Amino acid sequence: MRRRFAVVGVATATLSLLAAGLPAVASAGPGPDLSRFYDQRMSWTACEGEGLPDDLQCGKVTVPLDYARPDRGTLDLALARYRATGDRKGSVVLNFGGPGGAGVPQLAAGGKDFMGLTNGYDVVTFDPRGVGRSSPVSCGEGMDELSGATADGTGDTDVHAALRAIRKAAAECAEHSGAVLPHIGTVNASRDLDVMREALGDKKLNYLGFSYGTRLGAVYAAQFPKKTGRMVLDGVDTLTESMAEQGLTGARSQQTALDGFIGWCTKSLACPFGQDARGAREQVVQLVDSLDENPVPSAFGPPFSGQDLVGAISEALYSKALWPVLEQGLALLIQDGDTHGLTQLSGGASLPDTSAAARQRPGQGQGQEQQRKSGGLVDEEDIPPDNLPAALMAVNCADDPDRPSADQVARKVDELRAAYEEASPVFGRSRLTQVLMCYGRPKGTDYIRDEVRDVPAAKMLLVGTRGDPATPYRWTLETAERLGSSAVVLDNKGEGHTGYGSSKCVHRKVDDFLLYGSLPAGGSSCGAEDTGTG
Repeated sequence: MRRRFAVVGVATATLSLLAAGLPAVASAGPGPDLSRFYDQRMSWTACEGEGLPDDLQCGKVTVPLDYARPDRGTLDLALARYRATGDRKGSVVLNFGGPGGAGVPQLAAGGKDFMGLTNGYDVVTFDPRGVGRSSPVSCGEGMDELSGATADGTGDTDVHAALRAIRKAAAECAEHSGAVLPHIGTVNASRDLDVMREALGDKKLNYLGFSYGTRLGAVYAAQFPKKTGRMVLDGVDTLTESMAEQGLTGARSQQTALDGFIGWCTKSLACPFGQDARGAREQVVQLVDSLDENPVPSAFGPPFSGQDLVGAISEALYSKALWPVLEQGLALLIQDGDTHGLTQLSGGASLPDTSAAARQRPGQGQGQEQQRKSGGLVDEEDIPPDNLPAALMAVNCADDPDRPSADQVARKVDELRAAYEEASPVFGRSRLTQVLMCYGRPKGTDYIRDEVRDVPAAKMLLVGTRGDPATPYRWTLETAERLGSSAVVLDNKGEGHTGYGSSKCVHRKVDDFLLYGSLPAGGSSCGAEDTGTG
């Protein structure tokens, strides 16, 4: 989910990350007394909501709004689980990525992929603070301001004017998000995980994290090494790169994945770009530029632009199983000017309405404001339509200590634009907006970049996929080196983002480790598997 939005920054009120490097304590001692939070025990009931599985159970855990001042308010976090069917060893907690992804609906929709783990565990997930039903953040109309400020990827827009618009949008984000916004970030989410672990009755945290969830898992292992049980990190995130560096790396990774698709496509007579791979790559760039200059009509809303095409391609590169769908959608566009296939691929036919009218449903604002003040769970229908991108921005900026000034951004933007376009003539433009992502916000924590290293925890399994367009394999190796001797790397030689859901080999090795403690030897690998794409 970290890849789904070309995001730009918002400002918050005050970022309070006091004692960021200190793990939470459960009783009196060197730090605030958190015993009332650690004394909780989970209570589960059937989940309420249309279409939810009958065997999915829901509950909540209460955590302090501010771990440095636990008497100044609390938050409720939404949890869900599938109960163990075999000899129960405890719980395994899942985080599906983001940041900004709500865990409960994802477990409800994709729970069958994890049923093997119920042979030994309750399979648990949660909506992190600021996400889903757990005090969701929002930018309100500020999201429209952000879109307008970076519509051309800082191409022809005056950089100072764009930054002024982003600062204005930041005020909207702070106004609509409430008290939780200054306390969002992976350091606090990790502390929340430890409260959950105790509430679930587990002595150690068993954990499976995907994409951004690997960052969260690594931070937990650094803060609570003695409480870390069997931990798997799949689609490993960076712990060191700035937003600008991540964007550049991401552009390169997406271009590599696109080249893989083009190589596959041009082997078929059905490929709309012909059978010459080099010529096909040039045609993709020309198609994006042409659509940005002259968007074509779309049945699902605004005209379909080159950047809309970039978004559709990005989605398809997340799974090799979607390559035939992308090929067909591109053929329809090129031959008939039909955007239907590509719009559906990117979710355009079912995107939530984020217009001002949608944000102003009768009574919704009052209900959200009341819930924000109490820190209680919000109703499903009161989750803001822009919660995912708003939370993604808030968490990433809270985790990043770099804050270039407006003059520094203006001086470097031309150099950065050239570097991004060299990295990928297709994806570079949209990725460049990450340079602006955290402008105007208080400095984020430096704990992750400086302190998450040489972790004295139990062995952890890190899964890296060679053709991953979002979290490049290089990040897996770099993070493993940072974590130290506790990290064991599994090399997945396939395509797509993460390996657990697409590789039977990865799935089996991860389950064997979580269920039985059977850890692959360092240097183990899983070969590329046939996904039906030929």
